Amino acid sequence: MKIKILFDKGALDKKIRVGWGVSFLIDDKILFDTGEKGEWLLDNMGSLGIDINKIEAVVISHDHWDHWGGLWDLLAKKVGLKVYACPGFGKEFKERVKKSGGELFEADKFKEIAPSIYTTGEIPGAYHGKYMAEQAIVLETNKGLTVITGCAHPGILKMVEKVKAKFSDEPIYFVLGGFHLMESDKRAIEIVSESFKKMGILKAGPTHCSGDTAENIFKACYEGNFVLVKAGQEIEV
Repeated sequence: MKIKILFDKGALDKKIRVGWGVSFLIDDKILFDTGEKGEWLLDNMGSLGIDINKIEAVVISHDHWDHWGGLWDLLAKKVGLKVYACPGFGKEFKERVKKSGGELFEADKFKEIAPSIYTTGEIPGAYHGKYMAEQAIVLETNKGLTVITGCAHPGILKMVEKVKAKFSDEPIYFVLGGFHLMESDKRAIEIVSESFKKMGILKAGPTHCSGDTAENIFKACYEGNFVLVKAGQEIEV
């Protein structure tokens, strides 16, 4: 499978728009998150030669503006697009999807949304003391499992452990996305990176809200198996 990084805080090329939030396109058909702004997402799609008509569904990790910001412009381009949300997302988000012409699906548990592509369904988390529902994407490939996270508000280890419990016989090849470690101290981040190793995760690609300290710690821990994630990149898993 191929993962194209459509939006992130850094890019491979100056023509690629950057900002807050992420957007990952899996095998040209499943889009995970949409970044902070529709204009920027669509510009990047144009620059990268992405055919919107091939996109079958959008999975939104959690109900934050920087992860669904580009969704509305995308729905204006392709009415009827499937949108996977968590049941715990706000009423406002769900109603807006329907009014914008999207077909809303609420994923409460693990679900295969395309061949060998799964959503974890809703995983309970918290943000500034309030409940935050979040889901991740899991890809099942010959190399093992790849887990893609938006912000990992439930905790990146908790989310990965849920995947391991579901696919107990399969190794985890790669974990990438937002790990939400920006506000964590150095030792807490080291414990996360060490736990990744103990879980047998071969490659790691923290980005977005992971923070520079986490990226540096994971790079030191993973060396050649650390992946620096940037918009405009294509990763084969």
